[in-house]
Amino acid sequence: MTQVPGDAPLTIAGREFSSRLLVGTGKYKDMAETRSAIETSGAEIVTFAVRRTNLGQSSDEPNLLDVLSPSRYTFLPNTAGCYNARDAVRTCKLARELLDGHNLVKLEVLGDQDTLYPNVVETLKAAEQLVADGFDVMVYTSDDPIVARQLEEIGCCAIMPLGSLIGSGLGILNPHTLSLIIERANVPVLVDAGLGTASEAAFAMELGCDGVLMNSAIAHARQPLMMADAMRQAVISGRGAFLAGRMPTHVTARASSPEAGLITG
Repeated sequence: MTQVPGDAPLTIAGREFSSRLLVGTGKYKDMAETRSAIETSGAEIVTFAVRRTNLGQSSDEPNLLDVLSPSRYTFLPNTAGCYNARDAVRTCKLARELLDGHNLVKLEVLGDQDTLYPNVVETLKAAEQLVADGFDVMVYTSDDPIVARQLEEIGCCAIMPLGSLIGSGLGILNPHTLSLIIERANVPVLVDAGLGTASEAAFAMELGCDGVLMNSAIAHARQPLMMADAMRQAVISGRGAFLAGRMPTHVTARASSPEAGLITG
């Protein structure tokens, strides 16, 4: 199972998906583990770094297409490793050529190599150019509600604020600002970066995120296949809790059993 029974599909740029867990393809020990982990996760969208992934350009290197079929998965090329709008736009155009006109991309423009924090100025610039060029842009950004709104106004099809720094495993550090983004957005909001374990994925979904994207949390786990399954279940569980609606909170206790008809001495 990849979704809550009766739930609507996740819709991104007119495409419908049952799974709300998106996964990366890097950092595994080999291609066989990559394939097994992604199959176990139930993900339907897989992202890969255009600059670091062989899709057949190098005949003497492992080819991602040999283990993951585009007929089964929606490929999401990303611009990891780009530090300005020019390089990010160029990378997306290269991905479109490699994938025969595929126009769904994940835009990320980083500020520096130490924090891998998004450079929002260059991100906004690149997003505007890519949308104008016909790309469907899912965009990695900070958890700033104003920037998120600007990216949506440009025409990005999904907003992907970080939970915490890429690869940190620190979880969601600013749930309040993330909630502001979710409340105001008219496109899907997916947490991208920083999640480390299943409870954090469930928390993201309970906040109202439409999905989560992760790579390191699964690939760097001691048992990647076990973690992939845990993340699959966590996303489903968190989504179910969000749809069900949590009970009100109280500052005092509330008895769970009836108070009428008590035996008194």
